[in-house]
Amino acid sequence: MSLDDMTASLRSCVIREHRAAGDVDLTLGLFFDKLSESSRSRSSSKRCQERRLEEALQLLKHVSDAQLEVLEESHLLLLVRLLVSMQMRAANLPTAFRKMDQMLQHLAKGHHHLVFRETHHCLHAIVHTDQVLSFEDLQRACVFLEDSAVGREVWRESFPSLLKKLSELFLVVLQQESLRDGPLCYTAVKVCLQIFQLFPGELAPRVWTKEPSGPTMQEILQALMDIILGKCCNRDTCLLAGTAVAMLINSASENRAGEAAAWSLLHVSHLEPWLLSVGALKVQCCPAGKDGVARLAVTRGLLTCCRANILLSSQADNTQMCLLLNELFPLVHDLCEEKLDCHYFAFEALTWWLKKVKECLPDILKMTGVRLLGDNSRLQRQLIHIIWTNAESPMEGVSEFVRGAFCLLLDLYKTDCEQFCDTEKTLYFTLLERIIKLPWEAKAKYHRLCALLPYLGTDVVLSQYAELPNHLLKCLSTNHLSPCGSDLYKCLIQQQRRELRDASRGEPHLADEWARCWRPVLHEALTSDVTLLQNHSSTHLLPCTFQVFPSAVHPLLASLDPFAPGHLHAWACIVSSHRAVTGGSPWAPQGSSTLETLQLALGSADDKVRLAALNLLCCSPKTRDTPTAEEMALMRGFLPQNLNSDSSPFRQHFQTGVKKFLVRIRDGCLAHVRGQKGKKEGDATRSRTAQDVLEQGIGFVEWLSELPYSYLAPGHSYQRKKTALLLLSAVLETCTDTWSPDKRKGQPPVNMQSLIDSARQRGQWDFVSRTKQLVLISCLEDSTNEIRELSAGLLLRFFPPSFPDDIAAVLFMRTRQLLCSPRVQEAQMGALMMKVLLQKSQGQPEGCRLSSDIPVSRGSTPKTSCTVKFLVKELEEHYLTAKADMMLAARTKPIHGVLSALQRCLLEAPNNVHDALDHSLAGELLVLLDNLSLLLLGVLYGDPNACASEKDTPPSFCDMGNAISSLIAEESRGGPEDREECVLLSEAHNLVLTCCWVSLKEVGILLGSLVEKILSEFKASKCLLAKEDLRRASKVFKNILLKCRHWGAVEGCGAGFIKFCASLLSSNDPELSDIPAHMLKRGLEVVRSPRLTSVTRRAAGLPMLILCVVSAEDGSKKRPLLSLSMQTLLETAQTPLAENWDQTLDLPQVCAVHTLQALVRGSGLGVAVLQFAPAVAILSLTLLSSPCWAMRNAALQLYSSLCSRMLGQRPASEEGRPAQRGLSPLAFFFHYPGLQPFLLGELSGAADDLQGAPHEAKLHLQPSLFPVLTLLAQLQPGVQESTETLSEFLPPLLRLSASPIYSVRVMASKALVAMTPPSGYMDILIQLVAQLPGPHECCCHNRLHGQLLQIKATLERALCTVSDPSADLCEVLSKIDASMWLVTEAQRCPLVRAAYLGVADSLRGRCCVTYLAKLSHTLMRDIQTPEQELQLGLSSFHQQAIQFLCADLKCARQIWDNFSSSSTDLRLSLITWVVDGRGSQQAGLKEVIQRELQSNLREALSSGSVEYRRTFLTALVAVMAAGGSTSPPHPPRWAPLEEPARLECLDLLLGDLGDQRGGPEFLSQALYAASLLLSLTLKISVFQRWCSILECHRSPGEPEVLRMACAEALCVAAVPLMSHGCLPTVMIRSINTGLYLLQDQNQQVRLKAAQFTSMLHHVRKGESRRSVYLMQVNQALPLLLDLLLEEYWDAPGTLEGLLCHLPQSDLRSALREASDTGRSSLYEQDEANVFAEPSVMSAHVLPYLLKMVEKSSESSAVGQRLSAWAEESAAQVLDSLAVCKELPPAESLTPAWLALLMDPQFHGSLCGLFTRAALLLRLSNTSGDGRHLWDPAALHSTVREACRLLRLNGIHFPSPVTAAVAGELPL
Repeated sequence: MSLDDMTASLRSCVIREHRAAGDVDLTLGLFFDKLSESSRSRSSSKRCQERRLEEALQLLKHVSDAQLEVLEESHLLLLVRLLVSMQMRAANLPTAFRKMDQMLQHLAKGHHHLVFRETHHCLHAIVHTDQVLSFEDLQRACVFLEDSAVGREVWRESFPSLLKKLSELFLVVLQQESLRDGPLCYTAVKVCLQIFQLFPGELAPRVWTKEPSGPTMQEILQALMDIILGKCCNRDTCLLAGTAVAMLINSASENRAGEAAAWSLLHVSHLEPWLLSVGALKVQCCPAGKDGVARLAVTRGLLTCCRANILLSSQADNTQMCLLLNELFPLVHDLCEEKLDCHYFAFEALTWWLKKVKECLPDILKMTGVRLLGDNSRLQRQLIHIIWTNAESPMEGVSEFVRGAFCLLLDLYKTDCEQFCDTEKTLYFTLLERIIKLPWEAKAKYHRLCALLPYLGTDVVLSQYAELPNHLLKCLSTNHLSPCGSDLYKCLIQQQRRELRDASRGEPHLADEWARCWRPVLHEALTSDVTLLQNHSSTHLLPCTFQVFPSAVHPLLASLDPFAPGHLHAWACIVSSHRAVTGGSPWAPQGSSTLETLQLALGSADDKVRLAALNLLCCSPKTRDTPTAEEMALMRGFLPQNLNSDSSPFRQHFQTGVKKFLVRIRDGCLAHVRGQKGKKEGDATRSRTAQDVLEQGIGFVEWLSELPYSYLAPGHSYQRKKTALLLLSAVLETCTDTWSPDKRKGQPPVNMQSLIDSARQRGQWDFVSRTKQLVLISCLEDSTNEIRELSAGLLLRFFPPSFPDDIAAVLFMRTRQLLCSPRVQEAQMGALMMKVLLQKSQGQPEGCRLSSDIPVSRGSTPKTSCTVKFLVKELEEHYLTAKADMMLAARTKPIHGVLSALQRCLLEAPNNVHDALDHSLAGELLVLLDNLSLLLLGVLYGDPNACASEKDTPPSFCDMGNAISSLIAEESRGGPEDREECVLLSEAHNLVLTCCWVSLKEVGILLGSLVEKILSEFKASKCLLAKEDLRRASKVFKNILLKCRHWGAVEGCGAGFIKFCASLLSSNDPELSDIPAHMLKRGLEVVRSPRLTSVTRRAAGLPMLILCVVSAEDGSKKRPLLSLSMQTLLETAQTPLAENWDQTLDLPQVCAVHTLQALVRGSGLGVAVLQFAPAVAILSLTLLSSPCWAMRNAALQLYSSLCSRMLGQRPASEEGRPAQRGLSPLAFFFHYPGLQPFLLGELSGAADDLQGAPHEAKLHLQPSLFPVLTLLAQLQPGVQESTETLSEFLPPLLRLSASPIYSVRVMASKALVAMTPPSGYMDILIQLVAQLPGPHECCCHNRLHGQLLQIKATLERALCTVSDPSADLCEVLSKIDASMWLVTEAQRCPLVRAAYLGVADSLRGRCCVTYLAKLSHTLMRDIQTPEQELQLGLSSFHQQAIQFLCADLKCARQIWDNFSSSSTDLRLSLITWVVDGRGSQQAGLKEVIQRELQSNLREALSSGSVEYRRTFLTALVAVMAAGGSTSPPHPPRWAPLEEPARLECLDLLLGDLGDQRGGPEFLSQALYAASLLLSLTLKISVFQRWCSILECHRSPGEPEVLRMACAEALCVAAVPLMSHGCLPTVMIRSINTGLYLLQDQNQQVRLKAAQFTSMLHHVRKGESRRSVYLMQVNQALPLLLDLLLEEYWDAPGTLEGLLCHLPQSDLRSALREASDTGRSSLYEQDEANVFAEPSVMSAHVLPYLLKMVEKSSESSAVGQRLSAWAEESAAQVLDSLAVCKELPPAESLTPAWLALLMDPQFHGSLCGLFTRAALLLRLSNTSGDGRHLWDPAALHSTVREACRLLRLNGIHFPSPVTAAVAGELPL
């Protein structure tokens, strides 16, 4: 009987028996419903099934034992049988299995015998059969052992039979490689482990006797040992087998027997055959490998499974030996020291060893009588060495185990000291000293401090490590160090709290104690300019601070000023974090000023500040804490102003915050709804309060649910639409009862429907109306993939399960059109629509109905199967069209759209793939894909038969171009000679090429994903693809990858191919898993074979083929395919070149190197490739000496990729520090020991080449030298200690200072620092400075330059660690002082002089005043001396000298005072120094520089040097604008220039701007300088000329730098001019320019324009503050409009300035453009400004136009201008309204209307039209104008009716437009 039949039978029988008891009847009926639903949902979603089973379990628990007694036993037995049968089916779903077992346990309370009997019957069938156990049988056995109490009882009775079946299975499995390496063997071992663990008493008679009871256990033990010793390649299986054998030993009833077995098992470390004795069992053990996995498996098993007496046992002949200490630790130590690919498990074993020692420590100390971890003991040294050298391991997870091991070691040492009364505990202080010496960049430093802190206390740590707070800030400003830095801070304050707990003090006093140490640190972090430091401190430090010290909020807030830079963000973060952690009111800490500060934060220009403020509004530790009315009002104002942020993180955090706010509303309202149901009489006041809360909450959600639809129409920016959809998603996820099966958290509350009903009774919360559905459908054709996907997701998740018939029909028609579009983007739209249609159609769409000759297979879903059949037929039609006429197909049936639709319908549908396909349809599709790929490749070859050959060489790009050109020529019936040469590809060429490569990519993706899904949902009864089909699919992949050159096709196909290979390699069928292996071998043969043509150096798709196969291997196995590939490629690459090699042809060696690079870079391989790193590195460095350029190029790329893989990603930091990698030299060579001798040999060889006679030429090029130095220089310096130095590297690095190659000398100095231990810095410095020559000594300039570079690099590193000057440092300073001649003219080499100056600059803070004065005098004299001759490098030296001199204020003033008389080169060097940002760093110098630059402006503008003019203006702008964006506006200070000179400068600048001379960069600086000068003149003509220039350069088509200059010019000139009452016309034009720039595409331009507005606002309000509050862009725009209307409403130009921002309203023109469907090109060109939104601007401008109408009675001129406008516009507006009224469809959706819904021009015209119509209405109502042109009442009626019809048909206007149409005056 099937499950459905059993359920139906039970339902009828049980409910009939319970008919008298209504409640039980209903409960059981619901219970059976849930069981049926869970059975049906099994194929769609595991989470759905689990949910249904949980509901069924809760229902069954409501039925008591007494009620179950009423049932007949046969019916109870049927119920038990049903549940057990479902359990058997759910063996691979642990959660579902456990829920059904809970149901059975409930039934077993009164009917245990029935449950036991039925379970016994099902499990009995598994073991009592002649067949070998299958994988499904093992899964069932395993899950019943693990999760079923009754199942364990059954197996306890039947375990001998189970053991026998396991022994039979092992005999079969171990004979076949695919079986022993697959899941079958693993699960069999797991079952053995469970038996040994659960049934030790039953096992004892079979194992722990004098004689074995039979061969079963002997065979099982033999099989397990064979697996351990290497017969199985699956590492997880080997490790599990080790655990199983150890568990078997632990089952010994007698201690001595178990101890003897454990000692016997440890012979595994001897690597020789031995006889293992486990009780009565004797098995022969023969190790098969030497990779350490066997030792690891045994060690790990003994440590995790064996009890203490076994681990502490000794050998019978040597009682001094301890298994745990003397046998297991050496094994663990060796495993950690060896270079295995299973280091993770080795260090897991080390952790287990330390845990076991900790458990057994009292017994160990009692047994040995001596300290275990005595100071400087061998065991202590070994443990610390392992921990210290592996803390930076690149192997994933190793560093975490190392940290755990360190904590255990410290704890062990503490117990050891306590046992022996050692109070000094010197190890802790030794470790602290050692940790402090580590560089701050070492990640392990902070983890070790966390572990050590409890043993020393905070006072000791902070007193000895004074730099700790500073280092914590550096950590928090570096991404990869911030977690460990924040962990250390948390440990420090928690320890501080524990230490303060002893004193009985209040919370405020505790907070003061915290603040004394940490408030400056947090204040600096929170107000820092470094974004990472800000973010990490607010995210990590603040929450833990308030968790430990809740009152710390008061000292933190006390030090903040909201108007100081960075303080507003800090304030918002502190208050929101305190509220989220403690639940305290945000208004409590600072009272009423909190609301004012919050409003400032909500309107800030900084995204981070606004997000922090939003978080303050939204967060609360209690979700039922309903937001107050004030909070909702703030949110209503905040949300619309933040919909168009450019930042994706902002949008995500924005949505998260809104979700939190909505959850608070929802849960608070639900609580009030529940309270209303249970309210008592006399609760009227509470009821009214609850009603108010409900009204506010429901109303806010209603408002928010309507808001997004106003901004989803075409024509809005991507940013606004994306944010609107995220908001809509937040509303629907939070405030509907839709359950999401893919989410574990965030599901709607159980009683959500009660709140929905309450809202619906108020006429609100209609979230899924037809008009809203139409809006989302229009988003399916958005130009961005994200908008389309979000819209489709919302339609599928939250809207009704089927479209209305009219929508479905029109949408299907539109989908078919899009699938045939040659544009890739439109074809993808069609594919997405097809997926939506498939899941949202009631029946089959029109045109997709089943015909008589297309049968639907039995058991399939008709809707899905029909759609797939339709798409396959459509694909076949496209193929036939392409076969007959490729050009026609590329234009009208380009294939890739249908392929994409097939992929979405087959792979993204919730149904099982077997419901959509049968064997014949799958085969038909595969044949079609094969034919398609051959056809398209033939087009690219130019020969349809070329792909049928076995040639695996793709055509070159030239061949492809010629083939497509020939095809085009044939189609146009012209010959190749008729074609005109053109650099750009023609439209026809683009069509064909796009059709080919995109279709090939889609073929690969579809085929790979389809095979993956078919094999993952395999049904034995319904095999969709036979083995021959899979071989055919592999051929398709091979053809595309080896015969196509286009990287898009190769990469896309590779994504599908890796899924294909992974599915086959994980199969238990050896024939299937052999398909990828065969393809790999074929690919390697292609690599090795010579070619007759050139195939580009990167080998086209061949590396991708090999990479995909090896990446698909199971990472838990030994990766034999990867080993084969690496070995073959290394051998091929090392093959010597033939004597007659041809550089025009591809070489196998080059192809091999490029393939190696692909494997090294492949993310799918991870660290697996690192085991081959030494060999690959040596190969690549060796091949750099190849005579073949292609080989050298490939080798360099390979080496670069390998270094990135070995060293890890470069850490992100915002402070400009040199970013070394995380590995120290010691750790690097520990992990890659094979590289040390090779790299040392390369360095020594290069250094030896430099030795020789003094005058002998030494330019011996060694290609590998610079790459080796680069690698060493990237290692982290300062980690290794003097006892562990790699001292052999230092001599050659020192000798390389004499290299004749500049870059080698520079890199050698960096490598020297990395390879030198901190204790050796001074020795190296003394050695280097001792070699500096005297003024009369002969020297080599190269060596001298290199030595100075090494001195400088070593000094900079050494001074970071030296706080007090030592004697050695004084010696270095003395020698540097004595060598000052190196900076004088006596030294003829400028490079040497510059290098010496760099050394002196590093020592500036430690040198005496006399030395610095002498050096400055020398440099001053030198730069002012005219050059006698041209010297290479002299200008660079002068630049460096100026930097050195200008650091001293006195010298800098002297230099700048002589600026006018200086040489041109010196002046250029000085202004370059200013441009570099150093001119504004010294306050006293800034005025001097300004004066000199202003005085020399006219001369600079007259200069003939373009570079000098540009740099001069840049310097002038830099020094004049150094006040910062928050400085209050004021006229710039100018040197006393005469009026004619000033006007001449201004005229020169404006002339350059008007004629656009000098390029965008120069013009931008010229505009800024002209704006600075503008405030000094009163000529109206100059103002007008300036305004015209701004209006010219503000347009979107102008370069970005010029648009930014326009915004800066407004800040510089317009703000001061307004404060002096400038001409209204100029201000109107300036404000209008500001309005345009606030809509600019570039965010920085918008922010600068918002700064202009902020400054205007500051001036108008007469703020006395020293800093300007910078407001958000969306707040700036209405403020500018306010200013325009308040100050200049009656001025000429204001009305025109407002109207120019409205989109055109000629609807007929818009409709004509929309109906023109002709495509001019394959790719659409974006608008010049994609950020501009005409409809949003209409909504902004409309209220101000209406206010102008209201005020027109006060000014006749304004009234006349409005009347004139009305006369001009009325006819067109009335005509467009008439057209508009007839447009919306009357009843059903039409294709024409759907096309208009998706047209941005149409939407913009509608907004412009209704804005103008509203203005006409207000004009007629206010002044009576226009009554002769229109009837006001009729116009009002027409507008309202048109607006209503449009809304019903999917067009939503912004709220100001809607309100104006309704006759309301917008606020």
